[in-house]
Order: sequence, then structure tokens, then C-alpha cells
Amino acid sequence: MYTAHPDRYTEMPYRRSGRSGLKLPALSLGLWHNFGPDRPVETQRAILRRAFDLGVTHFDLANNYGPPPGAAESAFGEALKADFAPYRDELIISTKAGYLMWPGPYGEWGSRKYLLSSLDQSLGRMGLDYVDIFYSHRPDPDTPLEETMGALHSAVQQGKALYVGISNYSAEQTREAARILGELGTPLLIHQPRYSMLDRRPETEGVLDALDELQVGSIVFSPLEQGLLTGRYLDGIPEDSRAASDSPFLNSDAVTEELVGKLRALDDIAKSRGQTLAQLALAWVLRGGRVTSALVGASSARQIEDSVAAIAHLDFEDAELARIDEVIGSGS
Repeated sequence: MYTAHPDRYTEMPYRRSGRSGLKLPALSLGLWHNFGPDRPVETQRAILRRAFDLGVTHFDLANNYGPPPGAAESAFGEALKADFAPYRDELIISTKAGYLMWPGPYGEWGSRKYLLSSLDQSLGRMGLDYVDIFYSHRPDPDTPLEETMGALHSAVQQGKALYVGISNYSAEQTREAARILGELGTPLLIHQPRYSMLDRRPETEGVLDALDELQVGSIVFSPLEQGLLTGRYLDGIPEDSRAASDSPFLNSDAVTEELVGKLRALDDIAKSRGQTLAQLALAWVLRGGRVTSALVGASSARQIEDSVAAIAHLDFEDAELARIDEVIGSGS
């Protein structure tokens, strides 16, 4: 029987999400990859246990996470039943709906029909009565935003979600979503954009500015840019890497000589700070407090330990930030 570490809350910083009452750990565990039938169950459970022992209280899922879609929620449901049932009230569990889950016109996007049906399926897979956060995973170009936000509001009214969020929405869409939800009486809690040292669109396209203005929290995905911002690609493409497999999320064409040169320069900056490249990348997105939490994935308990170690050094000198911008070729 798993017993959580008694000192699990001593080191992890917790940040308030916008103007809500909810605090999230600076690092959250995303179950996008590594939680499905192709991974040993004991490895999955070891990752979850170690994360919680280190103060990671937030587990982020979506209906389509796996592979196959739904597998991550099912695996997480088994772990909840086996290890975490006594700790449910200490956990923040989130899920999302927006991408393809089943055939036909009601199996994706943002209709009320799809979102609420998907949430019921997610709760069934995880064995839960409610999730803490339910997201619209992507904006639907063909469904009125009032309907999509109305469905999120209904999930809260029905007691199936405590808070609601959005992911992959533009700054303008975020402002409109927040307005609609505010009028309904279910405030927008959080936005989940993709953000890293190599992908600064939330800065350049105004999403972070909109969240500051609205006092809405943020949790960023892919802060390690699908593994590029780790030590794995400092000498090119390893045979067992995601890029070598030409994953739809990272292909070999992206790993150019120019990029490898930048990664090596960033690694030098990390070493000067006493960090790994991955720890530098996590600290960078968390710098200054604009981002509430950063999502990390893990294929082993050791990986989650390495990621959590980043919280020991989240401050940057101005010269370090300038050097990072110089290396990447961005003035942001």
C-alpha cells in the first residue's frame, strides 16, 4: 500500500491561479505521453507516486491522451484506485475535450453535445464524480463561443467540474471566453498555451498580456519543446529519440545544425547556473511569476526528480536573460 511522503509540501512552491482561490504547484505532471498500454503499469505508478511525494499535486489529462485515446485516463483511474484514493482532496485533476475521440459529427470540437458527453466518458474512465478543472482543448471555428463556454458552465453547475479552462485560444478568443464565462457566473480559471524558450508565441501574440489583464492563470505545455530543450539533442538525433521516429510532434527535419548549436549554447548557460538544460528551460518559463505552472512529462521517476529540481533556482540575472535571447535570436 502506497503512503505519501510526509514532507511532500516542504519544497514545492504553490502559485495562485489568477484571482481564484486555487493554488497550483510550480510544476505539474502532464500525462500526454507515457501513460498507455505500451508502458509498464509499475513504471506509470512509480512516476505518479514520486511526483506526489515531491509536492506535485496537479495531474493534467485530456480525453485523447494515450495512445490510444482514452488510455491515459484509464491508466490514471487505476492508479487513483490503487494508490491515491485517500489523497483525492489533495489532488488537482484536470481533463480536456476538443480533439477527435469518436466517429461522426459529435466526436470533436466544441459543441455542447460533444463536450458534456466527453466529460462523462472521462469521469467514467477515471472513476471520478468530478474533475477539478475541465478545459475546452481548442477553439471551434464553427460553433458559437457562447455554446462552448455555456457547456463548460454547465459542467460546473452539474457538479462535474470545480473550475474551467481553455487551451490553444488566441488573446482575442481568450478575452471573449472570459467575458462570456463571467456573465454566466463561472469565471475563467486558467489558460493552457504552448510556451518555451523556442516558442514564444504567448508573449509575441499577446496571450500572456491578456491573461495579466484578465487576472487569469496560465499553465504552459511543452516547456521542453518535445524534448529539444533537454540534453538529448546536444550531439544530434539519438536513435531512440522522438525526432528519430519522426513523431507528428517532432520530426528529424527540425533538428538542424543551427538548432543544435543553439542548444549547446543554452546548455553552457545552464551549466553556469548549476542546472541542466531542461532545468534552465523550466526555470525560464516560470521566471517572474507570469506563468502559474509548467507541465512536464516523464517516462521515469528519475525524470520527474530532475524536473522538480529546477525549482531550486528560478531567478535570473538580466544578463542571463539577455544571453538567452541572443542565443535564440529573439528580442522578446
